Amino acid sequence: MQPGDTAMRVSTLLFLASVAISAGFAIVAAVRNDVAGYRLFKPLTTFIILLGAAWLIQPAPSLYRGVIVLGLALSLAGDILLMLPADRFLAGLVAFLLAHLAYGAAFSIGNPVGAGQIAWLLPFVALGTVILGALWRGLGRYRLPLALYVAVIAAMAWRAAMRGQAPAIPRGTFLLALAGACLFMLSDGVVAVRRFGRAFPGAQPVELATYWAAQCLIAMSIRI
Repeated sequence: MQPGDTAMRVSTLLFLASVAISAGFAIVAAVRNDVAGYRLFKPLTTFIILLGAAWLIQPAPSLYRGVIVLGLALSLAGDILLMLPADRFLAGLVAFLLAHLAYGAAFSIGNPVGAGQIAWLLPFVALGTVILGALWRGLGRYRLPLALYVAVIAAMAWRAAMRGQAPAIPRGTFLLALAGACLFMLSDGVVAVRRFGRAFPGAQPVELATYWAAQCLIAMSIRI
């Protein structure tokens, strides 16, 4: 192992440890209803992931890195908007919708949409439709925005899955992106159930843990 490889491995472990510690504090604050702690550590955790994607994780194609960092910055904006005292759910939803558009664009770099890929979109749309249909009666005025959001996140996950068909894209980065995209769908599904359906015990810790796991995996997909 070269010295550079050792340094890279150590920096990656420190990055992941920092994310895990900050995320742990945020989840504990959420469980204890510690508003101040939650408002500190929730955006801080996403910010650490953003910093790692922007400067720490090496090597990376510059365009792919830049678009992923844009998605993380939009996610950070969404985190902050959803924590404001006033109800900024719709604004936060728009921020995350734009983040998913950025991720979908990144996943399409070196992997343009082809006619043979369209059929693979159907499972993701079907999953989103099932979740949306189960919550439809309780969505009220958010029906149209959430339907659009579900369509966008399903497309984002589909683009992540299609990276596996591009020979030039390393399998490891494809798997990281796909796992991150799927966890993001799971996390957002828990968010929707908590807000518009019947929350189950431990829903918020599950939501937060899967959210940051998703963001970390997507950030780690920068590595080639």
